[in-house]
Amino acid sequence: MPTIFNADNLIFKADQTAIENFKIQTAHPRLSESVKASLLDFDIRLLSPGQFSFPYHFHRHAEELMMILSGSLTLRTSSGLQVVNAGEIVFFETGEEGVHQFYNHTKRNATYLDIKTAVLNDVCEYPDSGKIAVSRKREIYEKGANVDYFKGEENVLAIWGKLKPIPKMR
Repeated sequence: MPTIFNADNLIFKADQTAIENFKIQTAHPRLSESVKASLLDFDIRLLSPGQFSFPYHFHRHAEELMMILSGSLTLRTSSGLQVVNAGEIVFFETGEEGVHQFYNHTKRNATYLDIKTAVLNDVCEYPDSGKIAVSRKREIYEKGANVDYFKGEENVLAIWGKLKPIPKMR
């Protein structure tokens, strides 16, 4: 059965852990969670004057589509800055080419619909701060902490030597 959301009736809440300049607000309850969507993550976001959406980032395994519902925002991409206005839709592809961030340069609130594919466990990269995040789990790591695939595996024989055999089933 279809679910209809009315943007005029939404309640917006800010992430209480957000730092200054990143006080974006999201419709509550989260829209995609409220309908138990399995292939899309989607929300309506409210960005107050002088606020940034999220840290500058791109997705390795998710495409993202944003439609500006009200107001005007400055969009940062690898090409630079440009203003996007109500009624405009912006598509962000996977990988570095899709890097983006919004800033509300105006004196009025702006809202936008944020739709992201959720087929794979996404990985986000944050070029300004050198972080990597594993989405849905909200695990965040510094990109420079790369380790060798076999790091810590040197003692595999000792580990196996401590294991007990599983009794055979009859």
